[in-house]
Amino acid sequence: MKPFHFATPAASGVVSPKAIQETARFAESVGFGTLVLPDHLDVPYAPIPLLTAAALATERIRVCPYVLNVDFRHPAVAAQELATLDLLSEGRLTIGLGAGWNRPEYLTTGIPFEPVGVRVTRVREAVAVLKGCFGDKPFSYAGDNYTITEHDGQPKPFHPAGPPFLLGGGGRKMLASAAQLADIVGLAPRVPPSRPGGVFFEPASITFAATAEKIAWIRKAAGERFDELELSTYASAIHPSALPVTVTDNALAIARSCVDDICSRTGAELTVDEYLDSPHVWIGTIDQLTEKCLSLRERLGISHFMLGPPRVCAELVERLAGQ
Repeated sequence: MKPFHFATPAASGVVSPKAIQETARFAESVGFGTLVLPDHLDVPYAPIPLLTAAALATERIRVCPYVLNVDFRHPAVAAQELATLDLLSEGRLTIGLGAGWNRPEYLTTGIPFEPVGVRVTRVREAVAVLKGCFGDKPFSYAGDNYTITEHDGQPKPFHPAGPPFLLGGGGRKMLASAAQLADIVGLAPRVPPSRPGGVFFEPASITFAATAEKIAWIRKAAGERFDELELSTYASAIHPSALPVTVTDNALAIARSCVDDICSRTGAELTVDEYLDSPHVWIGTIDQLTEKCLSLRERLGISHFMLGPPRVCAELVERLAGQ
């Protein structure tokens, strides 16, 4: 089994760069391995500048945009920004890439929200362009979305092999691509085309059984490289009344309230046990959450967890990081 690796969000809402740096130093001190920031047009900050500030204030913790939407920037432009961050952090960058899912930010900006197959193909091509830019000589590339002609990307990353890639999603197409291209594969709930009752995920897709099915897709697509992959999941505030991680002695009552509300709004069938057993639901005592990490690693092979806020999860991480 792979050792535990914990990532955590650098911020929630509007904060100062100084606060980002203080969070980064705290996360590093308790054993978090990676600091992440999202890439959305409806959040206060862009990820790259603040991750740079965090990297310059720390020594060991990695930084990762979680995840860059390939529809928002050309990969050759992203390559220059990412390689610069990798150099400034002395090789502590992990590149998170995604196909985009948040339809409203596309609609409000006029960016076309293409069918999922088109967006997944764009991710695959973006990885190829990024790796070409990171290479040691000029390269050319011709795809459906990007055409590169004898481009020598600058600067080059800190390590010749370049930063590791984190790709993930909730659907089979994206997870198959991640299995073939990434170093870390992120497991996510599926986002429905419409959002019944305001819920942004398909309730059935958050369950342990659904996650096991996703891992089977990954295994099939990865082939011989499956054992090299690190499987990742994240705590999601999948109910308005819940934090990403809720430390409490009253997990059953909180979960029952959440499930009743989700089912009433969506018409889905989801039990309290399924909810609490979900790799995306983190409600319980520190002892219960510690056991959950151990169980998910043993039963599903998941060793990489994105949990936050960092101060809420500090004791859990101190217990398990690196084991």
